[in-house]
Amino acid sequence: MDNELRHHDGDMGEISGAARGAALEALVMDLRSPDPVVRDEQAYVTAVRWIPGLDTAERRWLGDRMAELFDDPDIQARAFAPLVLARIVDAGDWRQEWWEAFAGWYPGESDLRGYDPELGWVHAAAHGADLLAALARRPRQSPEPLLALIVARLLADTGQVFDAQEDDRIARALARILCRPGLGAAESVGWLDFVAAAFRTGEPGPVPPWASNTMRTLRMLYLLVDRGLLTPGEDGPPSTVTHREAVLDALAATLAIVTPYLPSPSGKDQV
Repeated sequence: MDNELRHHDGDMGEISGAARGAALEALVMDLRSPDPVVRDEQAYVTAVRWIPGLDTAERRWLGDRMAELFDDPDIQARAFAPLVLARIVDAGDWRQEWWEAFAGWYPGESDLRGYDPELGWVHAAAHGADLLAALARRPRQSPEPLLALIVARLLADTGQVFDAQEDDRIARALARILCRPGLGAAESVGWLDFVAAAFRTGEPGPVPPWASNTMRTLRMLYLLVDRGLLTPGEDGPPSTVTHREAVLDALAATLAIVTPYLPSPSGKDQV
């Protein structure tokens, strides 16, 4: 199609009629591109600009196409789908079918590279966390499935140690979920039971990548719970975790299992 529509520099409102559908089709193609300039610097930037101006039917069409990409053979297509879905969530749209596709993909994705010299940013773990953070802001969204999915991602066996601050992005998503005003105290800390059980299976020797990733995620989460969570680009005070003290104690107790020199909140080291 016309290159002016493929890499449009203006608003979606400047395109009308059949050209809008053609432009969206081209956008989806470019979001799958192995060329990081086409995919990241052009297509994703265009998606961020266009999505708020799409009508409901167009956003749902685009969301359906992104959900299909979770089965794509190419990692860059799978990894950028949640990033675009996060922007659709921000615009006010979400469907159960998209959740099912995402939840079926995120914990099992095996390619967790942060940056690739040829593909550019891949960042599947971080981009999935960004979608979860966006979902955490939806008033009608139940937080428990979001927490469970993050735990499943962290505890999944992997050979990849996070090297591009993926742990920070996952911690941010967790903090955003834990800021929900209606979240109960039990739900705020119960997800850590699964992490603690996994930590207790540890044996002498090299730390498995999943364990290292999880430890660093919880350490960053502790900082965010203690200091508060800012929303980039927005003014105002930091958001506060709903059950701050309970979460801090539970995080400290969980990390004490794998940190012999860290006292647990009870004052007794964990075994």
